[in-house]
Parts: sequence; C-alpha cells; structure tokens
Amino acid sequence: MAVYNLDRLTVFLVEDNKFVRFTLENVLRQLQFREIMTAGNGAEAVEHLKTVHENRKTNGGAGVDIVLSDLVMAPVNGLLLLRWVRISKESPNRFVPFIMLSGGADEEHVHAARDLGATEFLAKPVSAATVSRYILEAIDYPRQFAASNKYYGPDRRRRNAGPREKERRVMTEKDITIVYSADKVVKPKTATDVWSFRPPNALKDKVGGMGAGGPGELPTELLEEAEEQLERAALDFTEWARDHLAKLSDLCTEALMHPERRNKHFEEINLLAHELRGQGGTFGYPLITVFGKMLYQVTRDGRGENDAAVEIVKAHCDTMRVVLREKIAGDGGEIGRTLHTSLQAAIEKHTLAA
Repeated sequence: MAVYNLDRLTVFLVEDNKFVRFTLENVLRQLQFREIMTAGNGAEAVEHLKTVHENRKTNGGAGVDIVLSDLVMAPVNGLLLLRWVRISKESPNRFVPFIMLSGGADEEHVHAARDLGATEFLAKPVSAATVSRYILEAIDYPRQFAASNKYYGPDRRRRNAGPREKERRVMTEKDITIVYSADKVVKPKTATDVWSFRPPNALKDKVGGMGAGGPGELPTELLEEAEEQLERAALDFTEWARDHLAKLSDLCTEALMHPERRNKHFEEINLLAHELRGQGGTFGYPLITVFGKMLYQVTRDGRGENDAAVEIVKAHCDTMRVVLREKIAGDGGEIGRTLHTSLQAAIEKHTLAA
C-alpha cells in the first residue's frame, strides 16, 4: 500500500465558526497539506475562488485540490457555495472534490448536498481519522462526473450500490458522451442528453500514488499527531461551549422581554443548538452533542415560540452546563441517564403548561 504525501495539495476550508475553523486548520496542518486556504462563509469563499480563477488564467497559479465546507453559514451557506463551484464559469475547477461538513446528517441536508454535486457528506462530530478517510476516498476513488439538463456533479451511484437499488439512469455507454479530458472536449457526432467526464486521477499522481495499485494511506504518525491536536483543542472547547450557553441564556431573556421579536430569537437559538450538537463529540463531550441535538429539534421551524418554549431552552442550557461543570465524558453512565430523564421531564412539564 502506497504512503501518500499531501504536501503537494492545497485544501480550502470554509467554516464560519472561528474556534472550529482554527481547530480543523490545525488538523489539516498536521496531515501535511502544502497550503491551507480558509474562508469564514460561502460569500468569502466565492470571492476567494474567483481570485484563484483569475490567477490561474493570468499566471498559471496553483488551484484548489480539495474543498471542505460547513453547510450552515451566513450569508451564503455551503449548499449555495457548492452550486456556484459546480456551475459557475468563474469556478476555478468545477470537478474539485467537495466534502460537505455539517453538525447533523439530516436527510434533507444530505439529499440537498448530493443533488447539488457534493463528493462526500461528513457529519460532525469529526475526528482526524474521519477527515483523513474522506480525503483518501477523494484521492483513491474519484467519481466520474455526470452532466445532464438536470444535474452536474459526481456520479451519484455508489460503487457498492445494493442489488435492490433501482437504476434510473442511462444503461449503456453508447447512449452517453464520454469525455476523458477536462481541457480537451471533442464533441460527439451524435448529440446525447447525458455526458460523462472521466479525467485522469490528478490527485493520486500529485501525492505519489500513481505507481501503486489499489488505495493508499497516510503515515501513522501524522494521524496520531492530528488526533493529539484535537485532544489539545478539547481544553478550549469548554470555554467555547460556555460562551454559547451564555448566548442562549441572553436570547432567552430577550425572548421573554420582547415577544414580538421572538421568531428572530428562536432562529438564533436554533443555529447555536446546531453548533453545539456538531462539536460536542469532536472534543470529548458526546452528551453536549445529544442535548444540543434535542434543543435543535425542539426549536426548528418556529415550533412553539411561547414562554413555555423559552423555559424548555433554559432547561437544555442548565443540563449542558452540568455536563461541562462535572466534565462528564462518554455517555455519562448513570449520571448521563439521570440528566437525560430530568431533561425529558422538564420538556414534558413545560409542553403541558403551554
């Protein structure tokens, strides 16, 4: 098995949460990427990629090899960024592997990312092992691109698709136009509705794996160092999480004082809950992910924006503060079950009181 060297690749990390972006950037640095570009949201990312495109046209500068982007961002989210990368003429590389990151693998998010051309969908919490695995997947098994009047992006059929999966696409290659070079496209004699792009595996060539058959791997010591980086970041996570809980408490106060603006307050509460559920498990607090997900679910789509709903948010905050104060790791055992039961009881109490 070939051992890959990522020091010839450029990765573009798009993440609006500064703490998470800094942590992931350090993990990628431990994996020895040559260059790590970053942006704080989809709008910044688009402007940066436009600059990359212009530089490549004028002086042949290096491009982006892999994109890792969070999904929930403002003012331009990961889905809009992905659509721009895949269809815009200003995109520096419409074939670039695009790994979508999200605090929750909700079915609607996964399907939306897939339909817009995501290469992979990586649900948070993440680890150095999962990040590296998805990167290796993009290098070892680049998916051919399909283009039709309804879709442009990686072929959505998996290599290991089950036998029950119904094939709804073109069955024979004579019915499609196959292109083996992204730069030199030869138009077919007979027009077809579906095109398949199968360019050479440039990424595998860059990391030194073209001479080896089968998949490659990263040096074990790099993965160990990257995991240690996440462990060190866990020391700062409690402060980050407490800040988020403080913001949630402030929003609860505002929601009670100004019920006419409660809809906006609950939108912000839902976004903070999304962040908490996405990060807890990454930094050794899976119960924060569990309770953050519960809060996300009870506050989405404007559910019950009344005084009782505010009290339910407070109950979630109090529960997560206990987890941080007591440094409850894993599922918390008996304490974790007690906290979960108490929180459920508080939710039911306030729901009945509504």
